[in-house]
Amino acid sequence: MLQFLKYVLATIIGLFLFMVLSFFILVGIGSAFSSGSEATTVKSNSVLKLELNRMIAETAADDDPFTEIFDNQPSKVGLNKLKEAIANAKLDDNIKGIMIDLQYPMAGFATLEEIRNALIDFKKSGKFVYTYGEVMTEQAIYLASVADRSFLNTAGGLEFNGLSAEISFMKGLFDKIGVKPVIFRVGEYKSAVEPFIRTDMSPENKEQISSYINSIANHIYGKISESRGIPRAELDEILNKGLIQTPQDAVKYKLITDVGYVDEFEAAVKKKLGQKSDDKVAYITLGKYLKAPKKVKEGDRDNRIAVIVGDGEIVSGEGSSESIGSDTFLKEIQKARKDKKVKAVVLRINSPGGSALASDIMWREIELTKKVKPVIASMGDYAASGGYYMAMGCDTIVAHPTTVTGSIGIFGMLFNAQELLNNKLGITFDGVKTHQFADSPSLTREMSDAEKMMIQNSVNRGYETFTSKAAQGRKMNIDKLKSLAGGRVWTGQQAKANGLVDVLGGLDDAIAIAAKKVKLKQGEYQVKYFPTPKSDLEQFMEKFGKSGEEERLKEYLGVLAPYAKEVKNLGKMEKLQTKLPYTLVIK
Repeated sequence: MLQFLKYVLATIIGLFLFMVLSFFILVGIGSAFSSGSEATTVKSNSVLKLELNRMIAETAADDDPFTEIFDNQPSKVGLNKLKEAIANAKLDDNIKGIMIDLQYPMAGFATLEEIRNALIDFKKSGKFVYTYGEVMTEQAIYLASVADRSFLNTAGGLEFNGLSAEISFMKGLFDKIGVKPVIFRVGEYKSAVEPFIRTDMSPENKEQISSYINSIANHIYGKISESRGIPRAELDEILNKGLIQTPQDAVKYKLITDVGYVDEFEAAVKKKLGQKSDDKVAYITLGKYLKAPKKVKEGDRDNRIAVIVGDGEIVSGEGSSESIGSDTFLKEIQKARKDKKVKAVVLRINSPGGSALASDIMWREIELTKKVKPVIASMGDYAASGGYYMAMGCDTIVAHPTTVTGSIGIFGMLFNAQELLNNKLGITFDGVKTHQFADSPSLTREMSDAEKMMIQNSVNRGYETFTSKAAQGRKMNIDKLKSLAGGRVWTGQQAKANGLVDVLGGLDDAIAIAAKKVKLKQGEYQVKYFPTPKSDLEQFMEKFGKSGEEERLKEYLGVLAPYAKEVKNLGKMEKLQTKLPYTLVIK
């Protein structure tokens, strides 16, 4: 009886503590929600402060009240909101300049070029752009090259040694555990399957990666050369000889303007603002500034250009903040097609591809929408394979010079785990079937040649569908299109030269093209982004569900966690894929 009472008492105390804790959590959430709704007053002589040492996504919620609670996850900032704030600050008399905390922005070069171009436009107002970092990656240096003054901590470090690309290969792992990949593909350059069947890059894959990484390098180093006034030949010599090893070297070779500690940077900002040394700089953060009065006037609500954002891997069904779901996409583009206020549609695509079926389903909706109103594609860091599938049906395709695109090819992949299950784990299988192919495809036995041919034929049909629709969309002879296909990856600059892309430029260029097609001038239309970024509560529930699993994976596996995540993702693959080699890392 005494033991029973102990358990009852413990349960009551536990419930009480749970209720108290829940109360404080709800109070905290309510406080976070309410504080985010207050309008911001911008003080005179203010400086917009942008913290870019985080993931830069196409869109994100204005502010994330749970960053401090879940600080083990990198926070996100929306590219659209960054550009909105910079454009507004250009017209805001109370904003005198922009300060960027810039060390390791997590974004591709195309995304960074969007920000870079926005900063170049901001400087036309006569206002200043200063950057500061304790360390600087190649991406940070690229962005900082347009700053009036760029500071690097005296004791800091920087990376400026050229670009490299690396792929992780898992064949050795599968050999050891007794798993045999069964591959079906079309195109000698369709290399997404190589990590599972090789220990190194094929000559074709090495050729294409070398080609497009040099194209990216030529563009970004050309831009740095132009901005910093360093002759291109001299910049290449600096890179090839590894002349920049210290912050002082970076100043010597004009890559940055200043070396100093944060107090010296602050002193430089105060001097620029005409303040005394003991004055405090009126910095305003992005989150707060987005709640300030708008200086950029919106156009007519009845004339809208819908920007539908597709960011991430392509999957069937509902999407997420990290994937493009065909069902989610269909809902958004159908709404835009039927909405009389929407005069044109821009698809902002930032995707390495994914499901061939989902890609084709979305292509069909794009074709239907194009019959009603203009549809323009704007490519971000990636718009390859399934990402190109989405773009190829649009009226006009706009890409950044550094966009990774093309990869017009298709593959299928299954795994034969018979050796692992039978010989290493002692698991065997037996069964009966009514017809010859009733149990096909099987992961627990070797497939027959007839079974393999059936899947290969399916891949071949998918490739013919992809290439014929691409040729139709590009108004290109099928033989010419196929000479550019085969899974070959191109940069936006290369794709413009070979006819896979129409215009080199960013999202703003795509919006301007869409407006021109419906005879709307600047100021006569509104730009609306879809789908709407998740609310504070949705962010909370998503982080509450995901953070634990991802952190446990990192805790147990450390540097091996990304590889485990790749293996886990294999189980989510559909039979046919239009996808880039997703293990590629450019650094």
